[in-house]
Amino acid sequence: MAPRWKSGDGRRRLLLLLCCCLLAFPCHAQVTNVSHRSDQAIHSFVGTYGINYGRIADNLPPPEDVVRLLKLARIRNVKIYDADHKVLDAFRGSGLNLVVAIPNEFLKDMAANPSKAMDWLNENVQPYYPSTRIVGITVGNEVLGGGDTGLAEALVGAVVNVHDALRMLRLDRKIELSTPHSEAVFANSYPPSSCVFRGDLMVYLRPLLDFFSKTGAPFYVNAYPFLAYMSDPSHIDINYALFKPNSGIVDPKTNLHYDNMFEAQLDAAYFALEAAGYPGMEVRVAETGWASAGDATEAGAGMVNAVTYNRNLRKRLFLRKGTPYRPNRVAKAYIFALFNENLKPGPTTERHYGLFKPDGSVSINIGLKGLVASSAAAPPPPSLMAFKRVRAWGWIVQYAAALLPCTLIFLALAT
Repeated sequence: MAPRWKSGDGRRRLLLLLCCCLLAFPCHAQVTNVSHRSDQAIHSFVGTYGINYGRIADNLPPPEDVVRLLKLARIRNVKIYDADHKVLDAFRGSGLNLVVAIPNEFLKDMAANPSKAMDWLNENVQPYYPSTRIVGITVGNEVLGGGDTGLAEALVGAVVNVHDALRMLRLDRKIELSTPHSEAVFANSYPPSSCVFRGDLMVYLRPLLDFFSKTGAPFYVNAYPFLAYMSDPSHIDINYALFKPNSGIVDPKTNLHYDNMFEAQLDAAYFALEAAGYPGMEVRVAETGWASAGDATEAGAGMVNAVTYNRNLRKRLFLRKGTPYRPNRVAKAYIFALFNENLKPGPTTERHYGLFKPDGSVSINIGLKGLVASSAAAPPPPSLMAFKRVRAWGWIVQYAAALLPCTLIFLALAT
Protein backbone atom coordinates (compact mmCIF):
# COMPACT_ATOMS: atom_id res chain seq x y z
CA MET A 1 0.00 0.00 0.00
CA ALA A 2 1.33 3.40 -0.88
CA PRO A 3 2.16 5.55 2.15
CA ARG A 4 -0.28 8.27 3.06
CA TRP A 5 0.95 11.83 2.58
CA LYS A 6 1.18 13.83 5.72
CA SER A 7 -0.24 17.32 5.91
CA GLY A 8 1.90 19.66 3.81
CA ASP A 9 3.68 16.83 1.95
CA GLY A 10 1.71 17.55 -1.23
CA ARG A 11 2.69 21.18 -1.14
CA ARG A 12 6.35 20.30 -0.53
CA ARG A 13 6.41 17.82 -3.39
CA LEU A 14 4.70 20.28 -5.71
CA LEU A 15 7.23 22.94 -4.74
CA LEU A 16 10.07 20.51 -5.39
CA LEU A 17 8.71 19.74 -8.85
CA LEU A 18 8.37 23.44 -9.67
CA CYS A 19 11.96 24.08 -8.59
CA CYS A 20 13.19 21.22 -10.77
CA CYS A 21 11.27 22.62 -13.73
CA LEU A 22 12.76 26.05 -13.19
CA LEU A 23 16.22 24.52 -13.21
CA ALA A 24 15.38 22.65 -16.40
CA PHE A 25 14.23 25.79 -18.19
CA PRO A 26 16.93 28.40 -17.54
CA CYS A 27 16.42 32.02 -18.44
CA HIS A 28 18.01 33.08 -21.70
CA ALA A 29 17.47 36.81 -21.41
CA GLN A 30 20.06 39.10 -22.95
CA VAL A 31 22.74 40.02 -20.39
CA THR A 32 25.25 41.52 -22.75
CA ASN A 33 25.55 44.80 -20.89
CA VAL A 34 25.52 43.46 -17.31
CA SER A 35 29.29 43.13 -17.18
CA HIS A 36 29.73 46.80 -18.06
CA ARG A 37 30.17 49.00 -15.01
CA SER A 38 29.18 52.64 -15.32
CA ASP A 39 32.76 53.77 -14.78
CA GLN A 40 34.20 51.65 -17.59
CA ALA A 41 35.17 53.14 -20.93
CA ILE A 42 32.82 52.25 -23.78
CA HIS A 43 34.48 50.81 -26.85
CA SER A 44 33.80 53.15 -29.75
CA PHE A 45 33.57 50.36 -32.34
CA VAL A 46 32.26 46.83 -31.82
CA GLY A 47 33.48 44.32 -34.38
CA THR A 48 34.52 45.65 -37.79
CA TYR A 49 31.35 46.79 -39.58
CA GLY A 50 29.39 50.02 -39.14
CA ILE A 51 27.16 52.29 -41.19
CA ASN A 52 26.53 55.98 -41.82
CA TYR A 53 22.93 57.09 -41.23
CA GLY A 54 22.56 60.20 -43.39
CA ARG A 55 19.20 61.95 -43.49
CA ILE A 56 19.26 64.48 -46.34
CA ALA A 57 15.89 63.27 -47.56
CA ASP A 58 12.17 63.91 -47.10
CA ASN A 59 10.96 60.32 -47.33
CA LEU A 60 12.89 58.34 -44.70
CA PRO A 61 11.24 56.19 -42.03
CA PRO A 62 11.03 57.56 -38.47
CA PRO A 63 14.14 56.97 -36.31
CA GLU A 64 12.31 54.35 -34.23
CA ASP A 65 11.84 52.24 -37.36
CA VAL A 66 15.47 52.83 -38.29
CA VAL A 67 16.57 51.35 -34.97
CA ARG A 68 14.44 48.30 -35.70
CA LEU A 69 15.97 48.05 -39.19
CA LEU A 70 19.51 48.25 -37.80
CA LYS A 71 18.76 45.45 -35.36
CA LEU A 72 17.26 43.28 -38.10
CA ALA A 73 20.39 43.89 -40.18
CA ARG A 74 22.58 43.24 -37.13
CA ILE A 75 24.49 46.48 -37.55
CA ARG A 76 25.69 47.72 -34.16
CA ASN A 77 27.89 50.70 -35.08
CA VAL A 78 26.10 53.78 -36.41
CA LYS A 79 27.39 57.22 -37.32
CA ILE A 80 25.24 60.30 -37.96
CA TYR A 81 26.19 63.75 -39.22
CA ASP A 82 24.59 65.84 -36.46
CA ALA A 83 23.00 65.27 -33.06
CA ASP A 84 19.31 65.26 -33.95
CA HIS A 85 17.27 64.80 -30.79
CA LYS A 86 14.67 62.56 -32.42
CA VAL A 87 17.46 60.16 -33.39
CA LEU A 88 19.03 60.36 -29.93
CA ASP A 89 15.67 59.61 -28.33
CA ALA A 90 15.03 56.66 -30.66
CA PHE A 91 18.41 55.12 -29.80
CA ARG A 92 17.74 55.16 -26.04
CA GLY A 93 18.07 51.67 -24.62
CA SER A 94 18.76 50.16 -28.04
CA GLY A 95 22.27 48.98 -27.20
CA LEU A 96 23.52 50.34 -30.53
CA ASN A 97 26.75 52.33 -30.60
CA LEU A 98 26.14 55.84 -31.87
CA VAL A 99 28.65 58.44 -33.06
CA VAL A 100 27.22 61.96 -33.24
CA ALA A 101 28.72 64.93 -35.07
CA ILE A 102 29.40 68.61 -34.60
CA PRO A 103 28.80 70.07 -38.09
CA ASN A 104 31.41 72.32 -39.70
CA GLU A 105 29.36 75.48 -39.18
CA PHE A 106 29.83 75.28 -35.38
CA LEU A 107 33.62 74.94 -35.36
CA LYS A 108 34.66 78.60 -35.51
CA ASP A 109 32.44 79.54 -32.56
CA MET A 110 33.62 76.56 -30.54
CA ALA A 111 37.27 77.34 -31.23
CA ALA A 112 36.82 80.98 -30.18
CA ASN A 113 34.66 80.33 -27.11
CA PRO A 114 35.11 77.21 -24.93
CA SER A 115 31.66 77.74 -23.38
CA LYS A 116 30.11 76.99 -26.78
CA ALA A 117 31.58 73.48 -26.63
CA MET A 118 30.13 72.93 -23.17
CA ASP A 119 26.76 74.32 -24.26
CA TRP A 120 26.69 71.87 -27.16
CA LEU A 121 27.47 68.92 -24.89
CA ASN A 122 24.88 70.01 -22.33
CA GLU A 123 22.25 70.16 -25.05
CA ASN A 124 23.13 67.14 -27.15
CA VAL A 125 25.00 64.63 -24.97
CA GLN A 126 24.26 65.09 -21.26
CA PRO A 127 20.46 64.57 -21.50
CA TYR A 128 20.90 61.29 -23.40
CA TYR A 129 24.07 59.63 -22.16
CA PRO A 130 24.45 56.79 -21.16
CA SER A 131 20.97 55.40 -22.00
CA THR A 132 21.77 56.42 -25.57
CA ARG A 133 25.15 54.80 -26.15
CA ILE A 134 27.00 57.83 -27.52
CA VAL A 135 30.46 56.36 -28.00
CA GLY A 136 32.00 59.06 -30.18
CA ILE A 137 31.80 62.64 -31.40
CA THR A 138 33.21 63.73 -34.74
CA VAL A 139 34.26 67.36 -34.85
CA GLY A 140 33.61 68.56 -38.39
CA ASN A 141 33.84 66.50 -41.56
CA GLU A 142 36.50 66.69 -44.28
CA VAL A 143 37.61 70.11 -43.01
CA LEU A 144 41.22 69.97 -44.20
CA GLY A 145 41.87 70.13 -47.91
CA GLY A 146 38.52 71.78 -48.59
CA GLY A 147 39.87 75.24 -49.29
CA ASP A 148 38.34 77.04 -46.29
CA THR A 149 41.40 78.35 -44.43
CA GLY A 150 39.37 79.87 -41.61
CA LEU A 151 37.64 76.55 -40.96
CA ALA A 152 40.97 74.70 -41.07
CA GLU A 153 42.43 77.12 -38.54
CA ALA A 154 39.48 76.57 -36.20
CA LEU A 155 39.56 72.76 -36.27
CA VAL A 156 42.24 72.12 -33.65
CA GLY A 157 40.86 74.75 -31.27
CA ALA A 158 37.37 73.27 -31.54
CA VAL A 159 38.67 69.74 -30.91
CA VAL A 160 40.64 70.86 -27.85
CA ASN A 161 37.72 72.80 -26.37
CA VAL A 162 35.28 69.92 -26.88
CA HIS A 163 37.76 67.55 -25.25
CA ASP A 164 38.22 69.90 -22.29
CA ALA A 165 34.45 70.09 -21.87
CA LEU A 166 34.20 66.29 -21.99
CA ARG A 167 36.90 66.07 -19.34
CA MET A 168 35.01 68.46 -17.06
CA LEU A 169 31.98 66.19 -17.46
CA ARG A 170 34.19 63.13 -16.82
CA LEU A 171 33.30 61.74 -20.22
CA ASP A 172 36.66 62.11 -21.96
CA ARG A 173 37.51 58.44 -21.31
CA LYS A 174 34.10 57.22 -22.40
CA ILE A 175 33.37 59.20 -25.57
CA GLU A 176 35.92 59.16 -28.38
CA LEU A 177 36.71 62.44 -30.12
CA SER A 178 37.83 62.45 -33.76
CA THR A 179 37.52 64.17 -37.12
CA PRO A 180 37.17 62.41 -40.52
CA HIS A 181 39.44 63.36 -43.43
CA SER A 182 39.07 63.03 -47.18
CA GLU A 183 41.79 61.72 -49.47
CA ALA A 184 42.54 65.38 -50.23
CA VAL A 185 44.85 65.53 -47.19
CA PHE A 186 47.38 63.33 -49.02
CA ALA A 187 49.90 64.63 -51.53
CA ASN A 188 49.82 61.27 -53.33
CA SER A 189 48.68 57.76 -52.52
CA TYR A 190 50.21 55.49 -55.16
CA PRO A 191 52.03 53.32 -54.50
CA PRO A 192 50.97 53.13 -50.84
CA SER A 193 54.52 53.42 -49.49
CA SER A 194 54.97 56.81 -51.18
CA CYS A 195 51.93 58.39 -49.49
CA VAL A 196 52.58 61.53 -47.47
CA PHE A 197 50.44 64.37 -46.20
CA ARG A 198 50.23 67.58 -48.18
CA GLY A 199 52.90 69.99 -47.02
CA ASP A 200 50.54 72.98 -46.97
CA LEU A 201 48.21 71.16 -44.56
CA MET A 202 50.83 70.10 -42.01
CA VAL A 203 50.44 73.40 -40.15
CA TYR A 204 46.95 72.15 -39.22
CA LEU A 205 47.60 68.41 -39.20
CA ARG A 206 50.64 68.46 -36.91
CA PRO A 207 48.88 69.83 -33.79
CA LEU A 208 45.81 67.75 -34.56
CA LEU A 209 47.78 64.50 -34.84
CA ASP A 210 49.81 65.43 -31.75
CA PHE A 211 46.58 65.82 -29.82
CA PHE A 212 45.00 62.59 -31.06
CA SER A 213 48.20 60.64 -30.40
CA LYS A 214 47.85 61.66 -26.73
CA THR A 215 44.14 60.79 -26.48
CA GLY A 216 44.54 57.51 -28.40
CA ALA A 217 42.00 58.44 -31.08
CA PRO A 218 42.26 56.81 -34.52
CA PHE A 219 42.89 58.62 -37.78
CA TYR A 220 39.59 58.53 -39.67
CA VAL A 221 39.66 58.66 -43.46
CA ASN A 222 36.90 58.54 -46.09
CA ALA A 223 38.18 55.91 -48.51
CA TYR A 224 36.30 55.33 -51.77
CA PRO A 225 37.79 52.95 -54.37
CA PHE A 226 34.71 53.87 -56.43
CA LEU A 227 35.72 57.54 -56.63
CA ALA A 228 39.30 56.60 -57.50
CA TYR A 229 38.10 54.32 -60.29
CA MET A 230 35.61 56.90 -61.56
CA SER A 231 38.37 59.51 -61.81
CA ASP A 232 40.63 57.27 -63.93
CA PRO A 233 38.77 54.26 -65.36
CA SER A 234 41.20 53.78 -68.23
CA HIS A 235 44.14 53.09 -65.89
CA ILE A 236 42.48 51.34 -62.92
CA ASP A 237 41.27 47.75 -63.16
CA ILE A 238 37.68 47.75 -61.92
CA ASN A 239 38.20 44.23 -60.53
CA TYR A 240 40.93 45.67 -58.29
CA ALA A 241 38.44 48.24 -56.99
CA LEU A 242 35.68 45.65 -56.47
CA PHE A 243 37.67 42.96 -54.58
CA LYS A 244 37.28 40.65 -57.59
CA PRO A 245 40.09 38.34 -58.83
CA ASN A 246 42.87 40.35 -60.48
CA SER A 247 46.64 40.47 -60.71
CA GLY A 248 46.82 43.34 -58.22
CA ILE A 249 49.80 45.60 -57.69
CA VAL A 250 53.18 45.22 -56.01
CA ASP A 251 54.56 48.18 -54.09
CA PRO A 252 58.10 48.56 -55.49
CA LYS A 253 59.53 49.86 -52.20
CA THR A 254 58.06 47.28 -49.81
CA ASN A 255 57.37 44.40 -52.23
CA LEU A 256 53.94 44.12 -50.60
CA HIS A 257 51.22 42.76 -52.85
CA TYR A 258 47.75 44.34 -52.96
CA ASP A 259 44.83 42.58 -54.62
CA ASN A 260 42.29 45.28 -53.75
CA MET A 261 42.29 49.07 -53.61
CA PHE A 262 40.58 49.28 -50.21
CA GLU A 263 43.60 47.80 -48.42
CA ALA A 264 45.97 49.91 -50.52
CA GLN A 265 44.12 53.06 -49.45
CA LEU A 266 44.30 52.03 -45.80
CA ASP A 267 48.01 51.33 -46.00
CA ALA A 268 48.61 54.62 -47.82
CA ALA A 269 47.20 56.37 -44.75
CA TYR A 270 49.42 54.27 -42.46
CA PHE A 271 52.49 55.22 -44.51
CA ALA A 272 51.56 58.91 -44.38
CA LEU A 273 51.14 58.77 -40.61
CA GLU A 274 54.47 56.98 -40.23
CA ALA A 275 56.24 59.53 -42.41
CA ALA A 276 54.76 62.31 -40.26
CA GLY A 277 55.97 60.65 -37.06
CA TYR A 278 52.87 58.75 -35.87
CA PRO A 279 53.56 55.07 -36.64
CA GLY A 280 51.37 53.79 -33.81
CA MET A 281 48.13 55.55 -34.76
CA GLU A 282 45.27 53.37 -35.93
CA VAL A 283 43.50 54.10 -39.22
CA ARG A 284 39.75 53.58 -39.49
CA VAL A 285 37.48 54.19 -42.45
CA ALA A 286 34.78 56.78 -41.71
CA GLU A 287 33.06 56.32 -45.09
CA THR A 288 33.25 53.90 -47.97
CA GLY A 289 30.68 52.73 -50.50
CA TRP A 290 29.68 52.36 -54.12
CA ALA A 291 26.80 54.12 -55.90
CA SER A 292 24.06 51.95 -57.38
CA ALA A 293 23.18 54.53 -60.07
CA GLY A 294 24.84 57.50 -61.69
CA ASP A 295 25.09 59.82 -64.65
CA ALA A 296 26.54 58.68 -67.96
CA THR A 297 29.80 60.43 -67.06
CA GLU A 298 30.16 58.59 -63.74
CA ALA A 299 32.08 55.47 -64.72
CA GLY A 300 31.41 52.33 -62.71
CA ALA A 301 28.19 53.49 -61.06
CA GLY A 302 25.48 50.82 -61.19
CA MET A 303 23.65 48.21 -59.18
CA VAL A 304 25.81 45.23 -60.15
CA ASN A 305 29.03 46.96 -59.08
CA ALA A 306 27.40 48.36 -55.93
CA VAL A 307 26.28 44.90 -54.86
CA THR A 308 29.69 43.41 -55.70
CA TYR A 309 31.67 46.04 -53.78
CA ASN A 310 29.46 46.13 -50.70
CA ARG A 311 29.12 42.35 -50.50
CA ASN A 312 32.86 41.75 -50.93
CA LEU A 313 33.75 44.55 -48.52
CA ARG A 314 31.51 43.04 -45.86
CA LYS A 315 33.14 39.63 -46.36
CA ARG A 316 36.57 41.27 -46.12
CA LEU A 317 35.75 43.12 -42.90
CA PHE A 318 34.27 40.02 -41.31
CA LEU A 319 37.63 38.28 -41.73
CA ARG A 320 38.84 40.56 -38.89
CA LYS A 321 42.32 40.89 -40.32
CA GLY A 322 44.72 43.71 -40.99
CA THR A 323 46.36 45.05 -44.13
CA PRO A 324 49.58 43.97 -45.86
CA TYR A 325 51.56 46.71 -44.05
CA ARG A 326 49.68 46.54 -40.75
CA PRO A 327 48.62 42.86 -40.47
CA ASN A 328 47.90 43.18 -36.74
CA ARG A 329 45.60 46.21 -37.10
CA VAL A 330 42.12 44.86 -37.83
CA ALA A 331 40.41 46.89 -40.56
CA LYS A 332 37.20 48.65 -39.47
CA ALA A 333 34.85 50.72 -41.60
CA TYR A 334 31.58 52.63 -41.63
CA ILE A 335 29.67 51.95 -44.86
CA PHE A 336 28.11 54.81 -46.76
CA ALA A 337 25.21 54.72 -46.49
CA LEU A 338 22.13 53.31 -44.78
CA PHE A 339 19.58 54.97 -47.13
CA ASN A 340 19.36 56.57 -50.53
CA GLU A 341 18.99 60.30 -49.78
CA ASN A 342 16.77 61.99 -52.35
CA LEU A 343 17.59 65.61 -51.41
CA LYS A 344 21.36 65.41 -51.67
CA PRO A 345 22.67 67.90 -54.22
CA GLY A 346 25.16 67.07 -56.94
CA PRO A 347 25.38 64.28 -59.53
CA THR A 348 23.08 61.25 -59.49
CA THR A 349 25.54 59.08 -57.57
CA GLU A 350 25.11 61.26 -54.48
CA ARG A 351 21.54 60.03 -54.09
CA HIS A 352 22.22 56.30 -54.65
CA TYR A 353 24.66 54.97 -52.05
CA GLY A 354 22.05 53.49 -49.72
CA LEU A 355 21.86 49.82 -48.82
CA PHE A 356 18.15 50.40 -48.19
CA LYS A 357 15.32 52.27 -49.86
CA PRO A 358 13.32 54.84 -47.88
CA ASP A 359 10.53 52.30 -47.22
CA GLY A 360 13.02 50.03 -45.46
CA SER A 361 13.27 47.46 -48.24
CA VAL A 362 16.62 46.33 -49.61
CA SER A 363 18.24 48.47 -52.31
CA ILE A 364 21.75 47.03 -52.58
CA ASN A 365 21.29 43.36 -51.74
CA ILE A 366 24.20 42.07 -49.68
CA GLY A 367 22.11 39.62 -47.67
CA LEU A 368 20.76 42.00 -45.02
CA LYS A 369 17.14 41.86 -43.89
CA GLY A 370 14.96 44.94 -44.42
CA LEU A 371 11.80 46.22 -42.76
CA VAL A 372 9.77 45.44 -45.88
CA ALA A 373 9.96 42.27 -47.97
CA SER A 374 11.81 42.83 -51.22
CA SER A 375 11.98 40.66 -54.31
CA ALA A 376 15.67 41.43 -54.40
CA ALA A 377 16.24 39.96 -50.97
CA ALA A 378 17.49 36.40 -51.15
CA PRO A 379 16.22 33.72 -48.72
CA PRO A 380 18.68 32.24 -46.25
CA PRO A 381 20.85 29.50 -47.76
CA PRO A 382 19.76 25.87 -47.12
CA SER A 383 22.72 25.33 -44.82
CA LEU A 384 21.54 28.16 -42.55
CA MET A 385 17.97 26.81 -42.46
CA ALA A 386 19.30 23.37 -41.58
CA PHE A 387 21.40 24.87 -38.81
CA LYS A 388 18.34 26.61 -37.36
CA ARG A 389 16.36 23.37 -37.39
CA VAL A 390 19.19 21.47 -35.71
CA ARG A 391 19.53 24.20 -33.11
CA ALA A 392 15.79 24.06 -32.36
CA TRP A 393 15.86 20.29 -31.92
CA GLY A 394 18.94 20.71 -29.76
CA TRP A 395 17.02 22.84 -27.26
CA ILE A 396 14.16 20.31 -27.19
CA VAL A 397 16.52 17.42 -26.45
CA GLN A 398 18.35 19.48 -23.82
CA TYR A 399 15.15 20.38 -21.95
CA ALA A 400 13.83 16.81 -22.16
CA ALA A 401 17.07 15.50 -20.67
CA ALA A 402 16.87 18.07 -17.88
CA LEU A 403 13.22 17.23 -17.08
CA LEU A 404 13.75 13.47 -16.88
CA PRO A 405 15.64 13.35 -13.53
CA CYS A 406 13.18 15.87 -12.05
CA THR A 407 10.28 13.60 -12.99
CA LEU A 408 12.00 10.55 -11.53
CA ILE A 409 12.70 12.35 -8.25
CA PHE A 410 9.07 13.39 -7.98
CA LEU A 411 7.81 9.85 -8.63
CA ALA A 412 10.23 8.42 -6.09
CA LEU A 413 9.03 10.81 -3.41
CA ALA A 414 5.39 10.15 -4.25
CA THR A 415 5.67 6.37 -3.80
